Amino acid sequence: MLIIKDLTKHYRGSQKGVDNINMTVEDGDIYGFIGPNGAGKTTTLKCIAGIHSFESGSILLDGVSVKDEPIRFKRMIAYIPDDPDMYDYLTGIQYLNFISDVFGVSKDDRVSRIAKYAEEFELTSSLGDLISAYSHGMKQKLAIIAALVHSPKLLILDEPFVGLDPKASVTLKAIMRDICSQGGAIFFSTHVLDVAEKLCNKVSIIKEGRLIASGRMTDIVSDGSTLESIFMEVAENGSSD
Repeated sequence: MLIIKDLTKHYRGSQKGVDNINMTVEDGDIYGFIGPNGAGKTTTLKCIAGIHSFESGSILLDGVSVKDEPIRFKRMIAYIPDDPDMYDYLTGIQYLNFISDVFGVSKDDRVSRIAKYAEEFELTSSLGDLISAYSHGMKQKLAIIAALVHSPKLLILDEPFVGLDPKASVTLKAIMRDICSQGGAIFFSTHVLDVAEKLCNKVSIIKEGRLIASGRMTDIVSDGSTLESIFMEVAENGSSD
């Protein structure tokens, strides 16, 4: 279980950041995080991933603090940014083996997992190619495989469907559901509201660094409303009622 309590992060010399963020992501959750550009989504995700420090609050995964035990915390998660930065001079398989080494994944486990996910994302024939020759979509697929190779407890994704073709998007959704069925959890930001509505069981909406709506999707989207209409309402009024 991921518990984010009173998270506050501001950038030096700027008013941008997040204020007093409180969320709980439970085992089995597919949790959507939505908001306008600049609202604080990526900042929050980077704080959870241990990339950004923060002034106050706490982030715990199964009782492990990202501040106090960062290495132990990071071994349980995987983070995929919206624009993955990779080593272009490596081949796809070299990169996946490097990530496997970092997380101490055994030879048998990495071979089976890489083979499984590379086949599902139709990347097997390109694993021997240099990453510099990959398209954006191929790099996105490689980043997803790299994130999955150590079987993380929590998968954190920033706009994961951007750059993926429709078939790869369907594959990723199926993998996300499978992770959660096995007791893991997904926390991801997205601008694709119809996907979030259909895929997620929980959602939070952030505006100007503050949560303005949060809860179960069935509670937030009710009475014939759509997530898009709810988002537009709270984004304009600043309250979910």
